[in-house]
Amino acid sequence: MVDQVQVGQSTNTEASPFAQERPRMTPRAGALDAREAVVQERFRRALLTPQDAPTLLEPVRAALAQVEEKMKSVDADVFAPLANAFIELIGQGGKRLRPALALLAAGLQDGGAAECNGSNTEAGGDSLIALAAAVEMLHTATLVHDDVIDGALLRRDAPTLNASWSAGATVLAGDYMFARSAQFAAETGSVRVITIFSDTLRVIVDGEMRQLSDRNDFDQDRQAYYQRIYAKTASLYSAATEAAAVLVGLPPDRIQALKFFGYQFGMAFQIVDDILDFIGSDVTLGKPVGSDLRQGTLTLPFLYYLDDLPQPQKLVNRLLQARARAETGDSRILSATVQEIVQAVRASGAVEAAHQDALGFLDQAVHNLAPFNDTLCQRSLLGLCAFVVQRSS
Repeated sequence: MVDQVQVGQSTNTEASPFAQERPRMTPRAGALDAREAVVQERFRRALLTPQDAPTLLEPVRAALAQVEEKMKSVDADVFAPLANAFIELIGQGGKRLRPALALLAAGLQDGGAAECNGSNTEAGGDSLIALAAAVEMLHTATLVHDDVIDGALLRRDAPTLNASWSAGATVLAGDYMFARSAQFAAETGSVRVITIFSDTLRVIVDGEMRQLSDRNDFDQDRQAYYQRIYAKTASLYSAATEAAAVLVGLPPDRIQALKFFGYQFGMAFQIVDDILDFIGSDVTLGKPVGSDLRQGTLTLPFLYYLDDLPQPQKLVNRLLQARARAETGDSRILSATVQEIVQAVRASGAVEAAHQDALGFLDQAVHNLAPFNDTLCQRSLLGLCAFVVQRSS
């Protein structure tokens, strides 16, 4: 059996070797002011109540429908098989949290709760829809390329493009989506938004390269992990909320607050994704449990678990030997070893330690919503913060 221990070591979620890339945390006052006390209390209550994502997205439902329609638009002269695959991929849907966060951030205007307008047509109009479409299209393009890199044949329990197309053709389809996302970003007409978008694409690609390089690197620490998930996930959430704030003309301090919010939300989202890879099920995840570890991607629950083993090198050697056998065509030992480790991580304190890290990032995210007035959009964002740690897929 794999050794099992309790994990008690904490981590500093504010430190990152990507400090020059990702936003710095907003300084916290020694005591909560009245406005922050209110949002923190609402967040705590939300954590105790099951959050329904469709209900939380209701303030931006109409705007999200416009985003969906825009994403599915294809020029008549596009290569027909590409156009068909493109529409099918977009039609598979997803949580659409990235465009939703952009639209909700744009709706954080002064006024009463009834005045939240997620599409914010007066301030942002068509530019906001274009931004939200750009963000989600960029995300979809990265998924297409990820499936090629990972050799994935299923995503959300549906066949990937990679399952029916050659690797080269799938990469080109992803490239087309990157081009469409850039086109949507340009339609905002904002040089600052286009700059945010291009900088984010650079960070995402850098992060993907780092993730490939870090596979099966058992010497990496948690800071390398935070660096990766900032680049892979949090950078795009941060870009979505910052760019939305820019488009609706919020003042600089509010733009920064929403940039930080997106970063912290995205960090928590990815940590929970990585927790679910250990505690979820094949059915809810749409992929085998332990997929990341099987591919050699080391995530936060595993790193916590490994750090607290009395003799971690024994486990590392077992994994490396199993992987070597898998590369010769016998993957049975690797599958069995991964499943054994999944059970051991579940039984240890590693999952709870990672969960506490996610809550730490969400606490900071909520802090950055405090400057905004009480609106339906703010309440939806608070609810989504709770949803992040409640979700099972």
